[in-house]
Amino acid sequence: MGKHALLSASASHRWLNCPPSVRLSEGIPDKGSEYAQEGTDAHSLCEYRLKKLLGMEAVDPTEHLDWYNGEMEECAENYASYVLELLEKAKETCADPVVLVEQRVDFSRFVENGFGTADCIIISDGAMNIVDYKHGKGVEVSAEGNPQMMLYALGALEIFDGIYDIDEVQMTIFQPRLGNVSVGEMTKAALIEWADGELSEKARLAYDGGGEYSCGEWCRFCKAKAVCRKRAEENLRMARYDFAPADTLDETEIAAVLVSWVTDVKEYALSQALQGVIYPGYKVVEGRSARKYSNEELVARVVSEAGYDPYAHKVLGLTEMQKLLGRQKFNELLSAYVVKPQGKPVLVPDNDKRPNMNTAQNDFKEEN
Repeated sequence: MGKHALLSASASHRWLNCPPSVRLSEGIPDKGSEYAQEGTDAHSLCEYRLKKLLGMEAVDPTEHLDWYNGEMEECAENYASYVLELLEKAKETCADPVVLVEQRVDFSRFVENGFGTADCIIISDGAMNIVDYKHGKGVEVSAEGNPQMMLYALGALEIFDGIYDIDEVQMTIFQPRLGNVSVGEMTKAALIEWADGELSEKARLAYDGGGEYSCGEWCRFCKAKAVCRKRAEENLRMARYDFAPADTLDETEIAAVLVSWVTDVKEYALSQALQGVIYPGYKVVEGRSARKYSNEELVARVVSEAGYDPYAHKVLGLTEMQKLLGRQKFNELLSAYVVKPQGKPVLVPDNDKRPNMNTAQNDFKEEN
């Protein structure tokens, strides 16, 4: 579409916590990043794989994806398989659930000119599931109380609530590179209450440039973070931690350092250096890069003509294999070989609904 909402769903965590950051960021170019470009490519691939699996018309985007690789392919296949599993589960209670891929939603009833695109929406009798793919592996994203997902849900309700009489809303984050599948649930009534209250109030402030500046982990993706006075004051306050030995800091101080501004300063310094600013003791050099083919189709043809097989062959994924064999045959032949590994340990806020993991320290306590 090429047009972005001023109060976008993807940036809602920031403008809900710091309403005036929206207008402060106006006019500052969005430089993007390699991570953002990689994420865009991954979303395109996920859309294609999901549509293919659902039997929808789709065009293979891989030759136009700069960041395409085997890991991205596996993530997209796993995402498509997961959505299909959700759809099959919905069919247990609904004869004809609806699945929508890359669905534009409009939540402007609560947020001025608010709109966005949901990766996937599954609607069944009385229930709706908003599914969002996250390719990043820097920060684990939770679906619980996630404002981006809640905005998508509001937009979807605007379209489908009158048709399907939705009462329950489920929101799912699928983040395969961190092994994270997070699910949040709320009633439609609770969602509307939030929308009429906190959301509408903060959105109005943000659109008008009002409200109080507030610093937090949401500053990370703010275009104005390098010029924000409130952020500068917070940076100076936190600078004192740099002069304290790590083993003298308490848990609260370490938590503060974890969301420190060091990365912000490095990014800003690099952008200034590229414009000619010289920092004593530093220089700008070309980063390391990996080799890649300029044209994979041509490479495959050349290698084939030379008498070699240029393609890697691998075992079909779980969903594709089940589709090939059928559910009964799949279970008969492969049930003994299908496992679900334990997820790797992740440090999360204590309001996360997942149960505590048994750590080595807990095991030791139990033994004694």
